[in-house]
Amino acid sequence: MKLDILAFGAHPDDVELGASGTVLSHIARGYKVGIVDLTKGELGTRGSAETRLQEAEASSKILGITSRDNLGFRDGFFFKDETHLLRVIEMIRKYQPEIVLCNTPVDRHIDHGKGADLVHEACFLSGLRKIETILNGIEQTAWRPKNVYHYVQDYYLKPDVIVDITPFMEKKLQCIMAYSTQFYNPTAKEPATAISGKDFIDFIEARAREYGRLIGVEFGEGFTTKRPVGTDSLFHLR
Repeated sequence: MKLDILAFGAHPDDVELGASGTVLSHIARGYKVGIVDLTKGELGTRGSAETRLQEAEASSKILGITSRDNLGFRDGFFFKDETHLLRVIEMIRKYQPEIVLCNTPVDRHIDHGKGADLVHEACFLSGLRKIETILNGIEQTAWRPKNVYHYVQDYYLKPDVIVDITPFMEKKLQCIMAYSTQFYNPTAKEPATAISGKDFIDFIEARAREYGRLIGVEFGEGFTTKRPVGTDSLFHLR
């Protein structure tokens, strides 16, 4: 099953928080998009691995994505080693995306930077044909995505690319709120966290407004990249 975009997140909800507007906008244009969560987010203060998987499924239905996989890496304790790299390579070769989205390189949560480094390196290695992978008994062929973009998360980063998500901002918030154990719920009885208050949802909207303003739209999502961004016409840039 070939996808146009494959979005990776260290935890279920990372993609929703950082890039769901972009995912929604590209699906609306007819592109096929999938998500791969590296962990089940089992170390989260609120909820459990089981509830996070249920919430991810609910969010996926709102997004309208083609596929969603969870690699089951240990939350907080996965590393960039051969075993983890090969698992990510298997996903890249399985879906053969043109574009990969992944975590921000530097952030408050240590897994975000680790996830960014892991996926970025796996995208390069996936293109080396002498690295052999077999998935479901089938030998995979080498595949390297054309571009890797890191979505901005908690820490502010100056984006290299901003995507207009204005028509999809309301639906982005619906995807986020599908994670009912993690985000604002005035009836919740679990401990408060840095992301469980209404102020965090306000922050998400404010960040989108800030990035949107930079390109003259209402809402935007920011991405960084480790390679220059190319175009065939300056008129395609805002």
